[in-house]
This record gives sequence, structure tokens and C-alpha cells, in this order.
Amino acid sequence: MTADADRGALDAAWGSIPQSRETTAGLGSFTRTRVERMLAIVIGVGCMALSVQAFLTALGPSEEDPAWHLPLTLMVFLPLAAMIIACFVGRGAGAFAALFAILYIVALILWPFATLESSPTLATQPWIFYLINVATVCTVLAFPLTVQIIWTVVTPLLWGLVRMVQVGFDPAFGIPVSLDVSFALILGGILITLGWMFRSIAANVDETRARAVESYAAAAAADATEQERIAVGALMHDSVLAALIAAERADSPRERTLAVSMAREALTRLANTERDSSMGSEAPTSIGDLATELDHAAAELGAALRVDVARADADLLIPGGVARALVLAATQAISNAIQHADAAGLEVSVSSTPEPLAVQVRVRDSGPGFDTSAVPADRLGISASIVARVAAVGGRSRIESDRRGTVVALEWAEPA
Repeated sequence: MTADADRGALDAAWGSIPQSRETTAGLGSFTRTRVERMLAIVIGVGCMALSVQAFLTALGPSEEDPAWHLPLTLMVFLPLAAMIIACFVGRGAGAFAALFAILYIVALILWPFATLESSPTLATQPWIFYLINVATVCTVLAFPLTVQIIWTVVTPLLWGLVRMVQVGFDPAFGIPVSLDVSFALILGGILITLGWMFRSIAANVDETRARAVESYAAAAAADATEQERIAVGALMHDSVLAALIAAERADSPRERTLAVSMAREALTRLANTERDSSMGSEAPTSIGDLATELDHAAAELGAALRVDVARADADLLIPGGVARALVLAATQAISNAIQHADAAGLEVSVSSTPEPLAVQVRVRDSGPGFDTSAVPADRLGISASIVARVAAVGGRSRIESDRRGTVVALEWAEPA
């Protein structure tokens, strides 16, 4: 097989993929998911390095009272260890990060009470100080951007206040504590900015990819439709037109019989061509998507309406071929209502039941109506485009019409 043939086969295969929500569910989060995983691992590594430093400091002489030391270290380091493990495992990182961030704030608030008898010096920092930016960066995993910013500002300021309360607002500690707070604010701001930047880039990449795939799918579908139009046009010219010419020139009974046979064969081939193109994929289609397609079809026909569908039914799935047949048949009914009733009182509704699986599409208008028994058998707008099309997928059609209007009911139920 040549390279052009390979490419053509791939294009045809891609164009035939049904672009339902099931097949495009992951297109909008491909890069974002990987960036989130990368952020979790990087934050886990950084937090582990700082937590080791803080833990080793906590093992040495501490400023807090011995009765407070063990509860405070357990309250801080246990959720921190759980968060680091969750970052590497890839599950529960956000929940443990939120827990640690909250408990760290609680530990800061309790710190002055735990160090009432201590005499801090400028030469050393308590172990809790080394976890300030751990408490701010973990919010990247746990909270929205607004909360991240608030946490990044409040945590260092709270540490500065707590530290000054601990030393009795000694002026000698003013400048060192201010520097510690400013460095923590700067570093925390950089960390959350990096997280926001990576997430924004990932979201833009995913959005661009999704638009490109949607555009390519639309182009492939348009190309397939154009190719189908060409094929049907050729069939009409070669088969249907030949049958009409034969019928016009038929003089003898034998020629008339031959013309009828040619016409029957042409109509059969035309119906088969339409069936093959209209059935589409059997991939499940939701009732909501079916209603949306009817909205678009009515808009293309010049009728501004909104298909009525219950919200509870919108996510119910039916076979794609059935949905396509119902859409085409209902579109023909809408077209008939526009053409013969000027779309007076035109309403379209979709209802369904999950157990047993069934769907009904009703097209109603308030036009003058018509006598259904008087419709000639050769009028294909009803018999072929509505009745036969729904019957081909195992459904049934009911058409009721009188002077008050016309109702076309299309029904399909899953076989027992």
C-alpha cells in the first residue's frame, strides 16, 4: 500500500470516529492532568527536603515546653508526612495538603502558649519556622488561587506576629523577624505564581488541542458529506435518470415492465445509499445530544424553536444508529410542518424511560392538517423519510392529523 493510500485510509478512519462526549472526554484535560501530577511530585520533593530540616531541628533543644513539644510536633509532622506520601502516590494529596495547612496555622496560634517559659535567641530559629513556605506551597494542591494568595500572605505575617508575641515585642527581634517575614512572602509568592503559570499554560494547550480536534472532525465530516453528495448525484444521474428516460420511451408492455424494473432497482439503490450514510455509528448517543441535533436541524430549516427534553432524561444513552434515524425522521416532519403549515404552533419534544429503555420524539403543529389516508403511496416524504426510516431501526411511527393540526410521534424501545 502506498503512502498516499495509507494517509487516505487514516483520514477516512478518523472521519468516521463518532465525536460523542465519550470519545472526547479526555481531550480537554490531557496536559492539565500531567501538569498536576508534575506539580504534586515537585511539591512533594521540596516539602520533604524542608520537613527533614525542620524535623532534625525539632529533635534537638526546643523552645517550647516539654509538655507541648510532642503534641505540637505530632500535630504538624504527621499530616505533613501523609501529604508527602500522597504526592508521590498520586492520590489524596489535596486533602492531606489542606489538613496540614490548617493544622500548621493552629500550631502557630498555639506557639506563644507553648513557649511561655522559653528564652529565644537571634542566633537560632525554632523548627516551626522552617515549615512556613511548606504551609504556603501545599495550598497549590489544595485550594483555589484566591485562597492560595490569602494563605501565602497571612501565614508569614502570622508567624511574625507570633514570634514578636513570644519575645515580648523585644525591639532587637524587630528587624530579623521582618526579614524572615519578607523572605517568606517573596518565596511563597514565587511558588504560587509558578503553579498558576504552569496550570494556565496547560489549560491553554488543552483548549487549543480540543478546538483543533473539533475543527478537524468537522472538516472530515464536511468532506465525507461532500463525497456522499457526489456519489448520490452520480447515482441519480446514472440510475434514476436512466429509469425515467426508459419509462418515457416505453411503448410496449415489455418495455414498460423493463422500465418499472429499472425504477425499482434505482430506488432500492438510492435507499440503500441513504441508509448506509445516515445510520452512522452505533456509539451511544445521549438524549440531550439528540435534542441538540434537532435544535440545529430546525435552525437550518429556518424554524427557531427549542426542543423540550426533561433534564433527568438528558444523560440517558441510546444507540447511535437509532438516534440518527430519529433525528432524520423528525427533521423531515419539521420540514413538512414548515412547508405545509408555515410552522404554526410548531413544537418538538423528546421523552424517554430508562427501564425499559425507550425514547419518543413528538413533532406537533397547529396547521390545517391533512387526510393521512389520502396521501399517495409514491409520496416518499412520509412513507420513506419518516415511517420507513424509523422502522429500519426497529421503531414505529404514528401520524395523527385533523383540522386542529398534525402530530408525528416517533417511538423506539429496546428489544426485550
